[in-house]
Amino acid sequence: MSILQWLAGSTGQIFASACVITILLLMLFMSVRLYKSYRRNKTHRMLIFTLPVVLLQNAALISLTFPSMSHSPYLYLIHSFTGLLSFIIINFVFMKLYTPPSIRLKGMPFLLMLIGLVLITAAQIAFTPDILNQPISQEGLELLAVDFYGLVLNFAILLNLRGIEQRFSYSASLIVYFVYQLSRLADSYVFHGKVPMLVILSHLLPVVYYTLLFLLLFEWVLDRLLLTFQSSITDGLTSLYNRRHFHKKAEQMLRQTNRIAIIFCDIDNFKKLNDTQGHHKADGVLKQVADIIREETAGIGAAGRYGGEELLGLVAAPGIKPEEVAETIRNRVEKETMVTISVGVSVSRDGIAIEEVIKQADEMMYKSKTSGKNRVSLHPSMQRSRSRSSEDSPKQKAQG
Repeated sequence: MSILQWLAGSTGQIFASACVITILLLMLFMSVRLYKSYRRNKTHRMLIFTLPVVLLQNAALISLTFPSMSHSPYLYLIHSFTGLLSFIIINFVFMKLYTPPSIRLKGMPFLLMLIGLVLITAAQIAFTPDILNQPISQEGLELLAVDFYGLVLNFAILLNLRGIEQRFSYSASLIVYFVYQLSRLADSYVFHGKVPMLVILSHLLPVVYYTLLFLLLFEWVLDRLLLTFQSSITDGLTSLYNRRHFHKKAEQMLRQTNRIAIIFCDIDNFKKLNDTQGHHKADGVLKQVADIIREETAGIGAAGRYGGEELLGLVAAPGIKPEEVAETIRNRVEKETMVTISVGVSVSRDGIAIEEVIKQADEMMYKSKTSGKNRVSLHPSMQRSRSRSSEDSPKQKAQG
């Protein structure tokens, strides 16, 4: 027996259905875990309900490969009906998962699809009453209306994917399923099992389809894990590292480079801005300043939010003078925003903890604040030569 004959026979169908069942069990496990983590999300509950239906469909398909059950019209009907039922619900679930919160996905079209499936199945049985009362041939049960309705469903969903994230990957899964439907219909109604490649396609394409769905679900889980991780280490407003993670980042960079500098920035007259122009305007300015600090420390360190309007820059690259970075930040904020900042700079030394370096930079920022604002002050521990070199700017005051 050749590999093509094996795949086109009953053993090929059992193999393909076993692969689908394995994928479905993995998806079911992921769905249960998601439901436990997001108990208020009804989408995960629907997925938990739907996947056993698909498992039932594939169990019926495996049963049809046994000679004693291959002529049962009820198994064919269960396979066709549950296949389209699960297809409708699964597509609603995945479109719900990948629809942004700003776009509300309506469930009424999918409910109408379900009602249409029930009505068409009932009409098929009503107009062909003998279809369930006699053994069927090897070609299977001919449910032309139901099968054609499945094509219409797939085509309708494929044309309404606007606003869906991962649109290309999701469209690919629908196209694979559409090709599966066409190959199955061509084999059942035209070639009657005489073209092995059509039989093989009808066996293996569901494996590809559910593999794509599994990858979509897995990617969605990874995105949520990444989002959760990001929210645990960054500030929600500025997207800079939060205070706790900035401290960890500073310790990590200190171990790698043996020397870091802290640039402590505080927005001048921020409370007045908040009171006179409102929180929305003040938050926008805070984001602008945060973006400037992040841009100037990119590749040479890190940026974080210490609290309120206090922002931190970290310089850990050899050969980079932190006072020059600080002055660049101060100058850009003055030119590109409607506010100014007072800045303090301190460098790490042997035996000095990160908290102490930040505290020293904070003290220098306070010195800038009380001596005119909109300037950079360096901690006395920094070399006098660097302090003198930074005096080129009329608005910078270096403390030697």
